[in-house]
Amino acid sequence: MINKSRLKIARNTFLGLAFGSVLVGCSDDVGKVSLGLFTTKDVVIRAQQDPIVTGVTCHISHVEADLDFSDPSDMSIACRQTGEITAEHLAQIDRTKNGEVVFKESKSILFKSLKVRRIYDAENKTLIYLSYSTKESSGSHHHSLSTVPLYNTKAWQWALAQKVKN
Repeated sequence: MINKSRLKIARNTFLGLAFGSVLVGCSDDVGKVSLGLFTTKDVVIRAQQDPIVTGVTCHISHVEADLDFSDPSDMSIACRQTGEITAEHLAQIDRTKNGEVVFKESKSILFKSLKVRRIYDAENKTLIYLSYSTKESSGSHHHSLSTVPLYNTKAWQWALAQKVKN
């Protein structure tokens, strides 16, 4: 006779492994480069689509240190138009000077995270994507910037019609 608790453990282990493999398959990592033979650090490149302005994709590179409790704060970002950007998209975004956080990833067990904030530059009709570390490292809050101009998009006429606040 099979022990019911062992059967339950085996079933839960199988479900956990199956669910874990599904999550790995959904990864948005598009590149991973080792920093050398004698290091456990890799540069990971992740593609993230803006959840509201879905015609924008940002590629974010950052260092992952497999055996450390905290990843380095350095990062880089490049955002480009990869689909339509419409007036309906822009009507939904936060257009204040602070913008809004569109991506966030934990970088340590000690409250450090990488954030990407979208800010709308109304005067230049451009979306700005700022990636930054929330914890100071080596005397700096590391950050990187990328812009996506609205020129030649479906949102261009909407952007022209908006009044610029100074």
